[in-house]
Amino acid sequence: MAKELRSLSVWIATGLGAGYFPVAPGTAGSVVGLALVLALRQTSLGSAGLGISLAAMAAVVFAVGVWSAGKAEKAFGRVDPGQVVIDEVLGQIITFIATPRIPWFGLIAGFILFRVFDIVKPFPARRAERFPGGWGIMLDDVVAGLYSLIALVILGRMIKIK
Repeated sequence: MAKELRSLSVWIATGLGAGYFPVAPGTAGSVVGLALVLALRQTSLGSAGLGISLAAMAAVVFAVGVWSAGKAEKAFGRVDPGQVVIDEVLGQIITFIATPRIPWFGLIAGFILFRVFDIVKPFPARRAERFPGGWGIMLDDVVAGLYSLIALVILGRMIKIK
């Protein structure tokens, strides 16, 4: 079992180790996702290019996440182990696809919105958790990420964030 816990799939599933954070590992995983968004924002891409790049990144993280989270479940010997946070990384990326150049207070709002939707799990997020293996781990956070994306766009329009 020790070898499995040190495998590449577990390292990826734990958000490069963020899932081992002793308090609120899901929040630590969300910080990793936000850091990836911030890193991509440092490029010279315009808003459209950045949004497309975030969508592409989300697709890659989803595919790798389904694989690694499924392997991590076996390595940890339980369903949806708390250390697996690749799903939070993905959800945070999804949150900013439509608003990639949002100002800093929008980044904070998106971060908080995603954490709330991830914890509350509104329909159909809780139902998506029922899918087997890595699919269930990842899909509920896709739903939470989409909810937070929509809420962030609406919030941005309400207070005229560009």
